[in-house]
Amino acid sequence: MIRVFLHGFSTGLFLQLAVGPVFFLVLQITLQRTPLDGFCSVAAVTMVDYFYIFLAVAGAGKLIDKSGAVPVFRLIGVGVLLIFGIIMLVSAMSMTSESVFLQGAPDYRSSFLSAFFLTITSPLTIVFWSGLFAAKAVEQGYTKHMLAIFALSAGFATFFFLGGSVLIISILKVSMPFLVVKVLNVSVGVVVLLYGARKAMVVSGTWKPGRGE
Repeated sequence: MIRVFLHGFSTGLFLQLAVGPVFFLVLQITLQRTPLDGFCSVAAVTMVDYFYIFLAVAGAGKLIDKSGAVPVFRLIGVGVLLIFGIIMLVSAMSMTSESVFLQGAPDYRSSFLSAFFLTITSPLTIVFWSGLFAAKAVEQGYTKHMLAIFALSAGFATFFFLGGSVLIISILKVSMPFLVVKVLNVSVGVVVLLYGARKAMVVSGTWKPGRGE
């Protein structure tokens, strides 16, 4: 069972390396607010990931895939990404040195809810997890109990990776000049906005995604 746990954890950790808009949101929250705000957002992402993993194990991914709802979920995801990108960019542009270094306005509820909302508006994650679990069950010969352990450890990788990122960013932020922090924040907003725009082009058919997208 330890081998199954480590296999799931390493698989989940590898998947975390493909950073996306959720990672960048956690990054910006940590840069703009407090370390505890960052961990609140990590808790939200981990909670949603486990919720989707549970649904995937329960077979919800196959239902979504067969129902024809995939295009609708893609449109919802694109819209949310674009909105969050704009909000993050505007927020970054309005940053002041006092708001960064005095850390006078932590907002744990907002940090949690914003990360929760962005993560939960990507229900196609269920389809992805379903495919992954099905593949592992066949390749490794996992039983339902072993698959549950694999899923548990894969989800834990989310908390480990994002939590470690928050810790590192919080330490580095102390020695960063304000201009560097602001440039990083603006860059994060731009990246998420461009990510959403690219997804919009994929959905509209004006961009042909590469393999695995």
